[in-house]
Amino acid sequence: MNFDFSDDQKLLKDQVAKFLADKCKPEDVRKILESDAPYDKALWQGLADLGFLGTTIPEAYGGLGLGYLELCVIAEELGRACAPVPLSSSVYLASEAINRFGSEEQKQAWLPKVASGEAIGCFAFAEGVQAPNARTISTTLSGGKLSGAKLPVADGDVADFAVVVVKTGSGTSEGDLSLALVDLSDAGVMRETVSTIDPTRSHANITFDGAAADLLGKEGEGWSATQDVMNCAAVLIAFEQLGGTQASLEMAKEYALDRYAFGRQIGSYQAIKHKLADMYVKLELARGHCYYGAWALSTGSPELPLAAAGARVAATEAFRFAAQENIQTHGGIGYTWEANTQFYYRRSKLLGLALGAAGGWKERIVRQLEQRNAA
Repeated sequence: MNFDFSDDQKLLKDQVAKFLADKCKPEDVRKILESDAPYDKALWQGLADLGFLGTTIPEAYGGLGLGYLELCVIAEELGRACAPVPLSSSVYLASEAINRFGSEEQKQAWLPKVASGEAIGCFAFAEGVQAPNARTISTTLSGGKLSGAKLPVADGDVADFAVVVVKTGSGTSEGDLSLALVDLSDAGVMRETVSTIDPTRSHANITFDGAAADLLGKEGEGWSATQDVMNCAAVLIAFEQLGGTQASLEMAKEYALDRYAFGRQIGSYQAIKHKLADMYVKLELARGHCYYGAWALSTGSPELPLAAAGARVAATEAFRFAAQENIQTHGGIGYTWEANTQFYYRRSKLLGLALGAAGGWKERIVRQLEQRNAA
């Protein structure tokens, strides 16, 4: 079985890398970090003009109609550049949910706008520090009106619409949850920006007070739909983390070769060699999991829940470790505001919690393996 990408997909990867090398330099990332701008609007429009925002959106709705593998290679390069854009919220989650479960009217209303960059979507799932589940979700949809609060919502302050996990039943079972689609320009929607460790990816607290909303998909099937979307997003975000891990390793290696101490390159010292070697091992372990996840996602394999969880855990650990060791390799200068090492450290922390902490995904691996053994 060949898990490698095709020549066309590798060519696409190179094209994305060249575009980002020109349009998303470290100084561009720093500009967003040090300003009040929630994301790089010029970069976002450039991605839209090249069609990347509509990679997996069908051509009938203004997209490219390509597959998940193409989106995986795009995600890896965006992670390598630490791109300050709301791609994961709008493309991996919100539009993916509409594409999978939306009505024809909902698809026609939003997917062309996502593909063109005219609209940004977000996925409102969590309601505070507790892990979201059928017992902790309290946001309700009744009579077409949405009430409750979601916190934190990635890119919720800049999004035009939201896919919201809501309660439509009176109990606490998974069958009481549904998905709702809401236009965030509604008068019943209030938003407040939330500060996080990575200002280049904005977050918000969204409160719904009788906001008009429609069901997305069938009532009572919101939990299973959410798991489907999460598995997809886990693989794609893992590729972003993979790109960030690679960039952190390359940055550390280049510094270790350029920096001299006591007349020698610091990379010649065993302590630094071991750091770089450990970073490389975790990177390649994560790469294997990511490729497995990409295969499962692109083929619709029943192994996707296990593959996605494995990719999520391995990539989260690899990126966290590499970003941290990158700072350590740079020594004291790595801790200064002027050092670009902080871009990847901040992003590693943020992405590590983007779809729930790694502990929850480890539990998913255990459950999947238990189910496989039982079968």
